[in-house]
Amino acid sequence: MSLELRAISAGYGVGAVLHEISLSVSAGEIVTLIGANGAGKSTLAKTISGLITPISGEILWDGVRINALPTAERLRRGIAHVPEGRQLFAGMRVSENLALGSGVKPRGKPDAGVFEAALAMFPVLAERMSDIAGNFSGGQQQMLAIARGLMASPRLLILDEPSLGLSPRLVGEILDLIRRLRDQGLSILLAEQNARSALAIADRGAVIENGRIVLQGSAQDLLHSPDIAERYLGVGVAAQADAAEAARMAQRLRACVWDDV
Repeated sequence: MSLELRAISAGYGVGAVLHEISLSVSAGEIVTLIGANGAGKSTLAKTISGLITPISGEILWDGVRINALPTAERLRRGIAHVPEGRQLFAGMRVSENLALGSGVKPRGKPDAGVFEAALAMFPVLAERMSDIAGNFSGGQQQMLAIARGLMASPRLLILDEPSLGLSPRLVGEILDLIRRLRDQGLSILLAEQNARSALAIADRGAVIENGRIVLQGSAQDLLHSPDIAERYLGVGVAAQADAAEAARMAQRLRACVWDDV
């Protein structure tokens, strides 16, 4: 097991946003964290990467407690975080953004082959290494953000809302990329509001509400859970009720337009 959270509570200042979170991510699997905006997904990602210090509980990495380790040291040990909103250096070139991702490596250089592998995975970046990152589309910026995260050769990649603001086609490309990274042996914690698509590529999932994990299980079990479908996947009783109402309204409209209905 790579990452294990034991009863983690964390927040900003003296107030807790996360409450008694217990979660694990094993080697070579995707764990999807789903929940509404404000549920605590980003806070949890920041706590794991060291941007927020837990109030209580334990974060274990390969069995070693890392609560007090700074973010840079966690990155050196293999935990990389691609934050929500990408947070690129918009005024810098693609090559410079990638170089910053390998800053924890000796002399700021990635391991042999890492740079080439990242560019092979993102050919659009290889073609535009001298371009300014801020001129990229949202999808290209997300690719650059993920590539930057890979520069430190992580074993765990934390992805916070990677599909945010992207078109459906680009969402599919990003999620396919995430699946391919998993197939190459990378562990991934994926925080997403796009619950259906995220669970479809995941091994396991966890539902977070108001800073608490309220349900965990295999991704397929969560996908087929009526309760999860009702609240997060856009189907279920509420959606059926909406469809029924739409059908009734359509029938009434036909009656108004065509008297013989």
